[in-house]
Amino acid sequence: MTIHPTAIVHPSAVIDDGAEIGAGALVGPFATIGSRVTLGESVEVKSHAVVTGVTRIGDGSVIFPFACVGEIPQDLKFGGEETRLEIGARCRIREHVTVNTGTQGGGGVTRVGDDCLLMAGSHVAHDAQVGNRVILVNNAALAGHCEIGDDAIIGGLSGVHQWVRIGRGAIIGAVTMVTSDVIPFALVQAPRGELDGLNLVGLKRRGVSRADITALRAAFETLRQGEGTFQDRARRLGAESGSEFVREIAEFVLAPSDRGFLTPS
Repeated sequence: MTIHPTAIVHPSAVIDDGAEIGAGALVGPFATIGSRVTLGESVEVKSHAVVTGVTRIGDGSVIFPFACVGEIPQDLKFGGEETRLEIGARCRIREHVTVNTGTQGGGGVTRVGDDCLLMAGSHVAHDAQVGNRVILVNNAALAGHCEIGDDAIIGGLSGVHQWVRIGRGAIIGAVTMVTSDVIPFALVQAPRGELDGLNLVGLKRRGVSRADITALRAAFETLRQGEGTFQDRARRLGAESGSEFVREIAEFVLAPSDRGFLTPS
C-alpha cells in the first residue's frame, strides 16, 4: 500500500494492501479501495463508494457515494482473467454508477476519457471505449464493446446495444434504444432510435463555423436521399467535400461496423 503524505483517508475507509493513493487524494468514510487500484492526484472517493479491480482513476476525478467502479464484467463468458479499467482525469462519477473492467475477448480494457460526467445510475459495460467530455444522463446504459466518440451525450434511461459506435458530437434523446451505429454530430430520438437530423445546438455551442454547419446540412441530405447505397453516398461525400466535419462522417461510415447504421428517415 502506498498512500501519499498529502492524501487524506478517513479512518473507517478500507484500503487494501497494494493500492496506490496519489497526492492530495481524499478517501471518505466507509469507502473501499482494492489492492490493485491507483488513484491519481486530487482524486476524491466519497463515502461508501467502491473502487476495485485493476483500475486507474485519473487526476482530479470524483467518485460519489455508492458508485461501484472496477468490478468484474456482467458477462457469462468472463472466466476470471485479468482485465483492466482506465478512467481519465476530472471525471465525475455520480451515485450508483457502475463501470466494469474488460474481458479477454474484447481487448481486456474498458476506457473512459477525460472530463466525462456519468450521472446517477448510469452504466458502462465491459470493453466499452468512451471518449472525452462524454455525458451519460441518469440511468443511461452502455452495453459491452460500445464506442462513444468525444462530446457525445446519451440521454436519460437510454440503452446502447453492444458493439454500437456513436460518433463524435452526437446526441441521443431520452428513453431511446440504439441498436445501430450513429454518425458523428447526429441527433437520434424516439423509442426505437431514429436518426432525426443533426445536433445543431451542440455544433453551435462548440463554435463550429457557419460554413461547416451548412456543409453538414447538405451532407445529411445527400445521405438521406442521394443515389446509391448509404456507403456509396458517404464515399462521394468524403471525396468531394472540403469540410473536415463532413469527411469525418464519411470516414465513420466507411469504417468497419458490427451493427450497421441508423440512416436518415
